[in-house]
Amino acid sequence: MTNETCFAGQVWSTLSAIDVSKHVEKKANLSYLSWAWAWGVMMEHYPQTYYEFEDRTFPNGTMEVTVSVTIHKGPSSVTRTMWLPVMDFKNKAIPNPDAFAVNTAKMRCLTKCLAMFGLGHYIYAGEDLPQPAQEAAQEPMSREQSDTIHKLLAQTESDVTKFCKAYGINTVDDLKVAQYDNALKILNAKLEKANASQ
Repeated sequence: MTNETCFAGQVWSTLSAIDVSKHVEKKANLSYLSWAWAWGVMMEHYPQTYYEFEDRTFPNGTMEVTVSVTIHKGPSSVTRTMWLPVMDFKNKAIPNPDAFAVNTAKMRCLTKCLAMFGLGHYIYAGEDLPQPAQEAAQEPMSREQSDTIHKLLAQTESDVTKFCKAYGINTVDDLKVAQYDNALKILNAKLEKANASQ
């Protein structure tokens, strides 16, 4: 394995594990990652990163932008290239686009290219969380979380069988990390209601 291949793998492992969900913008049922935030993340992890743009105009007046991003760290580097047509809000190529449309396409293209290194790549596959976060969400809750749920179930005099059935689990300790926050919220609300009625 070459140093370049090894470095590319390190970059992918680092960036693909980052949860970008709070920085995703929705337009016309499509998801876009905030380019300013994405570039900020790159600078935090790989401050020697730089990019170069090229424009291409077709005979019908439509345009395509291309960006090459290179990540440097010490003697190692890796480059990825991505392209994107200059589009309108319906994602149709624009004949003779103005400067604003070109600029928008460039920043979207840059963000898409950063996904080729791993940053937010999963949003282009229609996923909500990076794979490590998805896997973590399916893990059983911690002992401390389990104790909290057991305590709340007792305080609220909840039917444990109905609770388990609602979450599709056999025992309370089978509750997943992804389900914990919801269960905690519901049980706390039930406890507050019970205390208020006393």
